[in-house]
Amino acid sequence: MQLRRKVLIIGLDCAAPELVFDQWLDDLPNLKHLISEGVWGKLRSSIPPITIPAWMCMVTSKNPGQLGIFGFRNRSEYSYDNFWIANSSAIKEPTLWDVIGREGYKVGLVGVPQTYPPKPVNGFMVTDWLAPDTNADYTFPEFIKDEVRMAVGDYKLDCEKFRTENKDALLAEIYDMTAKRFDLVEYFLREKPWHFFMFVEIGLDRIQHGFWKFFDRTHRKYQPGNRYESAIHEYYKYLDERIGSLLKIVDDQTAILVVSDHGAKKMEGAININDWLIKEGYMTLKSKPEGLVKLEEADIDWPRTRAWGLGGYYGRLFLNVKGREKMGAIEPEDYEKVREEIAEKLKGITDEKGNNIGTRTKYRSGA
Repeated sequence: MQLRRKVLIIGLDCAAPELVFDQWLDDLPNLKHLISEGVWGKLRSSIPPITIPAWMCMVTSKNPGQLGIFGFRNRSEYSYDNFWIANSSAIKEPTLWDVIGREGYKVGLVGVPQTYPPKPVNGFMVTDWLAPDTNADYTFPEFIKDEVRMAVGDYKLDCEKFRTENKDALLAEIYDMTAKRFDLVEYFLREKPWHFFMFVEIGLDRIQHGFWKFFDRTHRKYQPGNRYESAIHEYYKYLDERIGSLLKIVDDQTAILVVSDHGAKKMEGAININDWLIKEGYMTLKSKPEGLVKLEEADIDWPRTRAWGLGGYYGRLFLNVKGREKMGAIEPEDYEKVREEIAEKLKGITDEKGNNIGTRTKYRSGA
């Protein structure tokens, strides 16, 4: 393999296409330039379309089923309460940088989700927010930590509490984190040898989690004229400025890709899946809890429970099958029948006004 050009991949976690391409493109001159001078189009994300596993699906060309990863928390075998956190050790497929590095080309990585703990690469790596903090071994080689500190000082892997109601502090933290990430990327682009460079900025995800209701006029909690109405817009503009600085560093022969893993939408409400399963007769409790409790704290009658939900905020359900789970309730020959029955009922869920909310279901065979 011979690389004719360098490759720079700019990852913007949670970049919303309707904002980038439709509403704000004229305010993003550097992205607009890349769009007008290059090619662009819609790409399908993974299912589920969330940060983990989407980025690893992108760089391995494998889907979540092939990777065996469906979110941050993944069920361990067929237990009821044993889950594991998906980090880099779960990735067994070769990544883009593995393939390129094997051919002798230098790679550089900063902040790509699910790269912690770091694995050896032919180049250097600063891992992602899965690292507990910067005291951990979050780089490869390990001594790169000293360069990071020299280049940007106290490097920030993530915003620890991006769902906080202290919005002023969150906004300041997001900008501080993003500035240091781009400063570090600029430093590496200038000072390190590389043929393939990829980084991901998580700030868009964090700011849209924290501030979406303040700018989206269709959001039920939107209040006109609120002080954070332009926060997301200004952040997009800031990202565009920083991208413009990167474009000045690389030469005209560098192939530049700007990619994302998923977009963003308003949250109208939530469905407590396990309450719904109890109502529909698929889950049985020995005793009703007082108030809200975690599933693992509930007194579940497992032999009489056919389905339960756990392990993600995107409605992941599991079926309790005889001979597979310890206290299975569904006969193996009835597995698909019960699965289809639950799926059809989920599709019929309505909001508080009786309007169907458009639920869609996806299957992982045997789950």
